[in-house]
Amino acid sequence: MKRIAAVAVMGTLLASTHAFGAESVWAKVNGMVCAFCAQGIEAKLRALPQAQDVYVNLAQKVVAVELKDGAVLSTDVVKEVVQDAGYDVAAIEVVSKTTAQIKSETRKK
Repeated sequence: MKRIAAVAVMGTLLASTHAFGAESVWAKVNGMVCAFCAQGIEAKLRALPQAQDVYVNLAQKVVAVELKDGAVLSTDVVKEVVQDAGYDVAAIEVVSKTTAQIKSETRKK
């Protein structure tokens, strides 16, 4: 019985590791004024090989790139992609959150 419980606990921990271990590059972007702007940035960031998921919130001017497990992505690369698309990065940082968590937080504001 203890083995079954231990296996169940390990399975739960392994399944939840992604949610706790996820890293995302979060940025505040100025200059996005329409859905077309947001879609353009999203498409460029999704093209990055390290990107697991991308979230863009036009109203909050937030952009987030969730990284694939084990991937590394410099904030400078994200900043360059956004700037090359014609927008200004006001703030940028690496956070230990998924894009789903960031989406949930920005919708509450």
